[in-house]
Amino acid sequence: MQIRTFTGGGFGQNAYLVICQTTSACVAVDPGAGATTLVSAIEENDLDLQAVLLTHAHLDHVEGVSDVRARHPGVPIWLHPDELSLYRGVHRQAAMFGLTAEPQPEPTDELIPGESFQFGDCAFEVLFAPGHSPGHVIFVSRPKSLALVGDVVFQGSIGRTDLPGGSFETLMASIRREILSLPDETILFPGHGPATSVGQERDTNPFLAPRRSGELA
Repeated sequence: MQIRTFTGGGFGQNAYLVICQTTSACVAVDPGAGATTLVSAIEENDLDLQAVLLTHAHLDHVEGVSDVRARHPGVPIWLHPDELSLYRGVHRQAAMFGLTAEPQPEPTDELIPGESFQFGDCAFEVLFAPGHSPGHVIFVSRPKSLALVGDVVFQGSIGRTDLPGGSFETLMASIRREILSLPDETILFPGHGPATSVGQERDTNPFLAPRRSGELA
């Protein structure tokens, strides 16, 4: 499994192209402002795009879905159902930041926590991690010791919880349950900033380090 990062836009959002190296299958995760470059990489490498997977539906993580669909019209779009109102209201989200946004293509499939998404010889386990947003999920590959965690946790920080549907207590519970339960060597690919690891965040993240298990200090 290879992961390529495409960062763009005023929010510095990370879009990910995840490639199954034994096949040509790939998935686009959270195609934001870097989506056009991501799609070019798919075409330049003659990859088979299987799906768009969305950790959540905040504007910066979904604003490039239409760019992907423009060049791959039939690609499925997967989203947790609790994120639909946010997704369909991207114009309202944009207005909060003094921006404008066009409606995005309607999701085609529901992400169900506890199930796996298969592409080629690779798979992601879908885990439910709300708090930053109501239906936030993360994508975990335990065999590859990696996770795409959206805006749940970052290097040295955690996702904001002051947007509609956010909850600090819920986010902390999600981090304890879904992130800190992973092995320390698990690499975390966040929605913003550089990759990190479970062990690094357990030891150094000021929101998580006080008791090494994510309890509130």
